[in-house]
Amino acid sequence: MLRAPYSRAQPLQGRFRMRARLAAVALLVVLGVTACSGGEPEVDQAAPPQQQVAASQEATQPATAGPVPATLKFEGTTLDGKSFSGAALAGRPTVLWFWAPWCATCFGQAASVADMQTEFGTKVNLLGVAGLGDAKAMKEFVKDGEVGNVTHLNDEAGTVWKKFKIAEQSTFVLIDKDGKVLRTGWMDSVEFEGKVAEMAA
Repeated sequence: MLRAPYSRAQPLQGRFRMRARLAAVALLVVLGVTACSGGEPEVDQAAPPQQQVAASQEATQPATAGPVPATLKFEGTTLDGKSFSGAALAGRPTVLWFWAPWCATCFGQAASVADMQTEFGTKVNLLGVAGLGDAKAMKEFVKDGEVGNVTHLNDEAGTVWKKFKIAEQSTFVLIDKDGKVLRTGWMDSVEFEGKVAEMAA
């Protein structure tokens, strides 16, 4: 029987196909290893800078996100010349201390006010409201009385004093976290410290 002559074309074509398949498999393996071991990180794994900034700003907002009580709707300027809004006090018990730089009684209370700020400042707002004097005298009072750890407003115009109907110094105004005035008047250091401790509880 006659057989067809042996042809090298068919085996060579098979080898070329096999090599092409092996090359394709190798390429897929390389791509898979690259994807698993490195490459660019996914974009959504880290928060965008805008979101990070927003998160840090949220941490500095007032203790409440609700409406500001009418009691705390006032504006002022600190002894450092910075703008101050009563809205920053919302959502937390607050003590307003109305004092004058020439007042000996006020000076005697400075140590207690500073101590209460140190002990309960994270739970109760303490705000000094200075009046009946000029800025220079007010700053000297704060320095000499060692009560610089408390924020003080320069209320030379008497705007905040009038809002709370303050007629004399030294006067404390105690306000609960909802903005309700609990008490207005003078207190000695022992009574004052006891009231602040109660408000912080």
